[in-house]
Amino acid sequence: MHLNNNLFFFFNNFSHQSNFLDLVITFFAVYLPYLVVLGAGIYLLIHNDVFPNKNPILAFRQKWSEIFIAFLSGGLAWLFGEIIKNIISSPRPFIALSEVTSLFPETGYAFPSQHAAFFTALAFSIYLQHKVAGYFFLFLAFFISIARIAGGVHYPIDILGGIILGILVSYIVHHLRFAKVGNRV
Repeated sequence: MHLNNNLFFFFNNFSHQSNFLDLVITFFAVYLPYLVVLGAGIYLLIHNDVFPNKNPILAFRQKWSEIFIAFLSGGLAWLFGEIIKNIISSPRPFIALSEVTSLFPETGYAFPSQHAAFFTALAFSIYLQHKVAGYFFLFLAFFISIARIAGGVHYPIDILGGIILGILVSYIVHHLRFAKVGNRV
């Protein structure tokens, strides 16, 4: 717990230092996730030549599974995170530590971070199919996660739990997809 708290305070000490830095942290923790979801969807559509195709509906049907698997992985990671949160019932830092004030409102329990789980699962799913783009989305998932620590709503252990959950879920979904495809051949 000592290391967890030390890392938490290292990142959380960036908040409440300036209005600008608080806005940056809040942007990365609260608003960047929406842009990442949008960007992942657009990337998967464009990368798969759906929009430039003469028949985009047919191209989308043929390639929908890649998009579906990426967002299914994220959705399942979010769902499993919610289940685990309600079993473990770990309080958020701003509730457990009287000296911590969060930068933005957040409810529910802390462990594991559903943001870390969802965005890691989405990014890792993309990585399993498109390495370079996957690195980019993993990088964004990392910054979202760090911003949630800095914002005072998660401990590092919450983030680590979410990252592990996201990787496991996307890995399992990816391999179940290819095991099913392999059985058809």
